[in-house]
Parts: sequence; C-alpha cells; structure tokens
Amino acid sequence: MNTDTARLYHVPLSPFCRKVRLVLAEKRVEVELVEERYWEADPDFLRRNPAGKVPVLRLDGQIMAESAAICEYVEETRPEPPLMPKRPAARFEVRRLIGWFDDKFHAEVTSQLLYERVNKKIASRGYPDSTAVKAGAKAIKYHLDYMGWLLDHRRWLAGDMMTLADFTAAAHLSCLDYISDVDWHRQPAVKDWYAKIKSRPAFRSILADQVPGFRPPAHYADLDF
Repeated sequence: MNTDTARLYHVPLSPFCRKVRLVLAEKRVEVELVEERYWEADPDFLRRNPAGKVPVLRLDGQIMAESAAICEYVEETRPEPPLMPKRPAARFEVRRLIGWFDDKFHAEVTSQLLYERVNKKIASRGYPDSTAVKAGAKAIKYHLDYMGWLLDHRRWLAGDMMTLADFTAAAHLSCLDYISDVDWHRQPAVKDWYAKIKSRPAFRSILADQVPGFRPPAHYADLDF
C-alpha cells in the first residue's frame, strides 16, 4: 500500500468533504488539505474529477471522487476502528441513512440554507433566495425530529455502534451549526448525540475551520455547548 501522505481537495463548509475528513481522522490517516474553488472549473481540478465536484482524495496512488465511495474504500482498506457493522442488515441501515442525509437532507436543508447563505456569496452568484431559506428552516425541524426518534430507539443513528451514518449526519449538521441554523433545543437526544461526536479527536480540525466573511457562533467549537 502506498504510504504517501494523502491529499484531500476540499471546501471547508462542504458536508461531503467534512464526512471524508472525519473518516480519515477517525482512521488516523494523515491528510494534507487543499482548498479547491471548484466553481471556477480549473482545468487541473477537472482532470482530477471531470464531474467538477469536491471532495477529491489522492490516496494509495489513486485519485478518488464521490464521498460515499471514498469512505467505503477507506473503511475497506483501513478497517480499524470499524465504521461499518458486520451484519448485512445493519450495513444496509447505515447505507440507507447515508443516502437519507446526502440526498434528502441535503436537498431539503443543506442546499436551502448553507448554499443560499454562504456558497452564493463565496462564488459571487447573487443573493440568498428567501423562499429557499424559509423552506430549509422549516424542513430541518422535521429532520431533527426524525433523528430524535431514531436516537430514542438506538444508541447511535444506525444502531449500537458509531458508523459512517453518524459521520454523514454530523458533517451536514456541523456545516449548518457554523451558520447558526440548528436549533439544538428542539431534540435533546440529538444534541447529546452531536456532543458525543463533536468531542471526538476526529472533529478537531473541523471545529478549527474559519471561513472568511463568516464567523461561527460562540458555541460552535464549545464541547459543552
């Protein structure tokens, strides 16, 4: 296996990039972070990923794209500590929830709040759409309630062990928390779950992120928020 330092082309407030960063950190894979202005469609970046999306990871002599595929590759090549259960039914539940957050939550919440309020400004693509922001603020309540229901029945989102599903959800919520868009009082179980994940060493670099023009709330990096 190639042991060269991994390089991750990323955007600090991308939930997909943060998910990969959390997995790499949990697996203790040293990684060099390279911030990528993907919206500028730089030819060198497009050669790395013709889809023009982040994250893109250079690892083991390969260039890899798509966060879910990257995370499963890292899990398979670096199985300790495990982030996927052994039973097929339990693995299905992890993948179902990854899809829930990366597809449904992303479409209904992340894209409506984070992308409207932050990405548009950074990429000079106009002003937030107030209708979209209102829709995202409404939708996140439903999703927090669903997470609360899951955590009332389970120790972690997908079952008894922390998995890729937890890191996926935490990646989205951490981005939204950076811009104060999460009501942590709505579901105490969700707040307790996030506090557990937020306290992990893997989260340290994410809590240190600073995005020019946007300051996080005081509780963002507070482990006892």
